[in-house]
Amino acid sequence: MDFNFTQEQQQFSDALRRWIEKDYSFEHRNKIVKSEQGVSDQAWSALAELGMTALPIPEAQGGFNGSAIDMLVVMQELGRGIVIEPYFATVLGAEFLKLAGGHEASLERVAAGDLKLACALGEKQSRHELFDIATTATASGGGYVLNGTKTVVIHGAQAGMLIVSARSGGTQRDTGGISLFVVSADAAGLTRRDYRTIDCQRAADITFANVKVPASALLGKEGAGWEVLDAAADYGATLLCAEAVGAMEAINAATLEYTKTRQQFGVPIGKFQALQHRMAEMFMQLEQARSMATLAAVKVSSIDAEERRRTVSAAKARVGQALKYVGQQAIQLHGGMGVTNELPAAHHFKRLTMIELMLGDTDHHLARFVAQPGFRKPV
Repeated sequence: MDFNFTQEQQQFSDALRRWIEKDYSFEHRNKIVKSEQGVSDQAWSALAELGMTALPIPEAQGGFNGSAIDMLVVMQELGRGIVIEPYFATVLGAEFLKLAGGHEASLERVAAGDLKLACALGEKQSRHELFDIATTATASGGGYVLNGTKTVVIHGAQAGMLIVSARSGGTQRDTGGISLFVVSADAAGLTRRDYRTIDCQRAADITFANVKVPASALLGKEGAGWEVLDAAADYGATLLCAEAVGAMEAINAATLEYTKTRQQFGVPIGKFQALQHRMAEMFMQLEQARSMATLAAVKVSSIDAEERRRTVSAAKARVGQALKYVGQQAIQLHGGMGVTNELPAAHHFKRLTMIELMLGDTDHHLARFVAQPGFRKPV
């Protein structure tokens, strides 16, 4: 496999890195975090101008029809710069629209940077099982009425439209009977409680109280939304793996630099062989994670759903193991400074911790990987 980026991919990467270094420095990011909105309209406009919002959108809707490998390039840079804008939530929402079809006008708005999306999928009882849905969708008057609560919706309060999973049939934990909807964020009966997460992102708990949506809000077929939900979640997990690689690159580089300057017993601590071994292991963990993230990006669009699930879960589990080791070692090697908000390393570690939990943690994906057909040979 050729792991080298194409010229166009490298140009995207370079342009995004230059923008982050020039206009989205760590100090500037902290000002955005402390602002009331928690995100920056100016930064979002810059991402749109750079073509990032159009990258994953089909050409017919004004995009560049970028692949998961193209998105891997972008997410690595966003992870390196610990960018807190609602990019991940929006492109994940766009993946739902692409897979289900029928909402091309919304995709055009996403490509132009005029529309931010969020995915209201999780509930307080569901944890990592996205099919565990108590929110209901009841047919009424040619449309549907939504009732229920979605929790920890990443950038839910900053989005103009929400992708919502609801149960229109079956029991609470059935994969059948799940329907997906596109719901306007200002719909009557919809309330959002916005808050900051530990990694300085924004999330919201969203309540639907007799929220009426037209039949046109349905994504795909009624009761048949699980396959789209499962595929889109795998796409999101792949993007998170790529973001984690970028964050690990940054925290590794910062730790290496710190060990060259921090002195003990009159010499830089990087001279101690025990610490050199730890830094070497951190590098190996990063490279293994990079390889698995790349493999997931190659396979996530596979028409073989079993292969997609197997590869993505293997990647999310391996990246989860790597980010935990790299993050914890980086904090220890920084000493007490590693947990202070004044250093980017602490923010990278917090983001890595959140990535490990999003769309299935390491244990969840290990169990999912083992459960895939063909893992155990018949006796």
